[in-house]
Amino acid sequence: MSYSSALRTKLPAYWKLVRLDKPIGILLLLWPTLWALWLASDGLPDWRLLLIFTLGTALMRSAGCALNDYADRDFDRHVKRTAERPLTSGKIRGWEALVIAAVLSALAFLLILPLNLLTKQLSLAALAIAGSYPYFKRFFAIPQAYLGIAFGFGIPMAYAAVQGQVPPAAWLLLLANVAWAIAYDTEYAMVDRDDDLRIGIKTSAITFGRMDVTAVMVSYAIALGMILAIGWQLGLRWWFAAGMAVAAGFAVQHYTLIRERDRMGCFAAFRGNNYLGAAVFAGIALDYAFA
Repeated sequence: MSYSSALRTKLPAYWKLVRLDKPIGILLLLWPTLWALWLASDGLPDWRLLLIFTLGTALMRSAGCALNDYADRDFDRHVKRTAERPLTSGKIRGWEALVIAAVLSALAFLLILPLNLLTKQLSLAALAIAGSYPYFKRFFAIPQAYLGIAFGFGIPMAYAAVQGQVPPAAWLLLLANVAWAIAYDTEYAMVDRDDDLRIGIKTSAITFGRMDVTAVMVSYAIALGMILAIGWQLGLRWWFAAGMAVAAGFAVQHYTLIRERDRMGCFAAFRGNNYLGAAVFAGIALDYAFA
């Protein structure tokens, strides 16, 4: 078999390795980054920054998936939902996942070369956080909080790119994203709780125990409350409030999906966070557009 033929046969496995068949992860990174770009630029982000951060988000999410699967390759075979992932099932090798992660990370860094030094420095911190996240599940009781930092680090980077600094509002927005990540990734972890207990992985769904549903809803309340306070302080008003109300409505709907702890319901709630993030963004964008 020629090299090109071998590559073509592996492309579907590479596609699945970086989760391009499941773009929900990219969207959960992208929405907070877009919130920050709009807030940092008073609703008028430079189109070049918008392109750089959108492509960079997709590349870094994909790189993170490859790194995560490499780190979890010995655990994933024991989890029903992940047993057939390309690396675990043997369709690709570990070194291939590492090469893909390195190439995607390098491409993401090339994108930000035109940006200021602070943004580049923050990108290195983002890479370190993303690379170390998979190992937090070995010892950290609520790795979802660390995931929230990894998934939200586009926030301080966006502010740095627009303003040349990272003001307190950016760090508060990052904290809000941490709370949001605890909410949606606990829903995700509730799907795998039995498998994770058996193999010894730590997750918030295990740590919270029978308080898991309550913890999810409290996390939603904290996240939305903080975002509402940030927007109000920055002068956003009724369109923004409407978007936040819609987002809160999605959070309430998620309660109806997870309260019985049904696997499919919890997974549906997790996926529904795309709409929650979009509602927050729509409120921010519309408020600036009609100010």
